[in-house]
Amino acid sequence: MMTMQKITLLVTVFAFSLFANAQDDFPYTFNHLVDISATETKDQCNTGTCWSFATLSFVESELLRMGKGTHNLSEMYNVRVTYPAKAENYVRYHGKAQFSPGSLCHDVINVIDSHGVIPESVYNGLNYGVERHNHGELDAILEGMVKQLVEKNKGKMSPNWLLAVGAVLDVYLGEVPESFQYNGKTYTPLTLRDELGIQAADYVNLSSFTHHPFYGEFILEVPDNFSQGSFHNVPMDEMMAAVESALSAGYTVAWDADVSEKGFSFRNGMAIAPAEGIAKDELFKEKVAEMKVTQEIRQEQFDSFQTTDDHLMHITGVAEDQDGNKYFIIKNSWGTGNSFNGYQYVSMPYFNLKTISVMMHKDAVPKKTLQRIIPSTGGQPR
Repeated sequence: MMTMQKITLLVTVFAFSLFANAQDDFPYTFNHLVDISATETKDQCNTGTCWSFATLSFVESELLRMGKGTHNLSEMYNVRVTYPAKAENYVRYHGKAQFSPGSLCHDVINVIDSHGVIPESVYNGLNYGVERHNHGELDAILEGMVKQLVEKNKGKMSPNWLLAVGAVLDVYLGEVPESFQYNGKTYTPLTLRDELGIQAADYVNLSSFTHHPFYGEFILEVPDNFSQGSFHNVPMDEMMAAVESALSAGYTVAWDADVSEKGFSFRNGMAIAPAEGIAKDELFKEKVAEMKVTQEIRQEQFDSFQTTDDHLMHITGVAEDQDGNKYFIIKNSWGTGNSFNGYQYVSMPYFNLKTISVMMHKDAVPKKTLQRIIPSTGGQPR
């Protein structure tokens, strides 16, 4: 567990770097209550791979917390492993399944569990003559392949069709090495995983929707959940409290949310849920009142598709504004081109309204919640 002295030091260093870039006339000022160490902010560029960037950022913070040092892991390795699974899923469902660049946090954990990890320095996924990720052509080719297989071949594919998908991925992302040198040692993806001590069973997904019973598990009905991952369902307030508790104990949290709302602004480094009647052009020029979010309102917006599964990010801390209102601090994967070096402040109303799910280490879940969702633990951390 991270000591309070370490958290305080991180607050000082991190807050200084953020406020050095803040706008002088910005109507919000923030005091950091908790900051947890994270690796450098990255840019997913022109790709739909936020799921890999956010979850690996989370994993890299886990490694820091575990005393394993600073590591820069390859996001594109997860893409290379996951895309063939999506292709096979799409074909086996006769084209009646999702096929897109998107996925969820548990897909990265599944890759780590089954295929291990590779450093960014070994596999950067830029095998097509560019310096920044751009998957427009790759995504289009793969989508065209699987659609043609289903529509034209109608199940009469050769045994090599999945190998062809892999060959396209190798052309664009690069072939995956069987072994590699890293920090002066020879590893395979699996042996590096084992040395780092990342265990899939240690991580749990929480969500909060009333169309399933609380404290049970359910398969989250969002398009990017192609692998049919299950989530523990808890009340909205309990989900938010679990995130706060985790952060206070030195654990970061992976976050899946809707970012299509007028109150979500990367440029301004904030996400708020303005009260009814407040126009978009009023936001971030002065402080505005926010919605009172209830479980019912949250559910209504999910049922009506006002809340959609848009983007995954990494929650690394807690702050409060000049009026004492709390915010989660998130690390995005859209580069550093905003006032807070690529980070954002997410208000508690926005979090309650627009969160799809969160993932955290099971030891970070409050004992009472853990006992309710996984009774076999007795509420005791591992």
